[in-house]
Amino acid sequence: MSTKSKKSGTYCLIVHVNNNSNIKIGKLGFLEFKEGYYVYVGSALNSLKSRINRHLSMEKKLFWHIDYLLNSENSHISDVIYIESPQKWECNVASKIASFGVGINGFGCSDCKCSSHLFYFADLENAKKVCLKSFKNLNLKPKNLNDFRSSQ
Repeated sequence: MSTKSKKSGTYCLIVHVNNNSNIKIGKLGFLEFKEGYYVYVGSALNSLKSRINRHLSMEKKLFWHIDYLLNSENSHISDVIYIESPQKWECNVASKIASFGVGINGFGCSDCKCSSHLFYFADLENAKKVCLKSFKNLNLKPKNLNDFRSSQ
């Protein structure tokens, strides 16, 4: 396997929930999701490319909280903003985004001390702007879904 496919990184999935939904999220149980955009912050310490492709796939075992949200017929990924880095920036990025979005308590953060790794935004442009700004405030140069697809 090439080393290119093994790059680590941190990513934000921008997920559109197209109408108000009550979705079962693993052990968190049923959660209410308002129509709008949700930014999920994650990391992949082994293969960023594989992790993002897994999230984009419709066929997967439900394992992480985000899998349950993405499995809903009312949600889909609108964009992915990411960086390639051996350093885990997930909690730092989530902390920056938390200042602007509404956190969904306990979502995606069972392995850290953050209160959430999923944040609600009413519109797509603001969600993208906050993601980009969060990476840039950490002196990181993010890429987007178009960059990801062109690198495949």
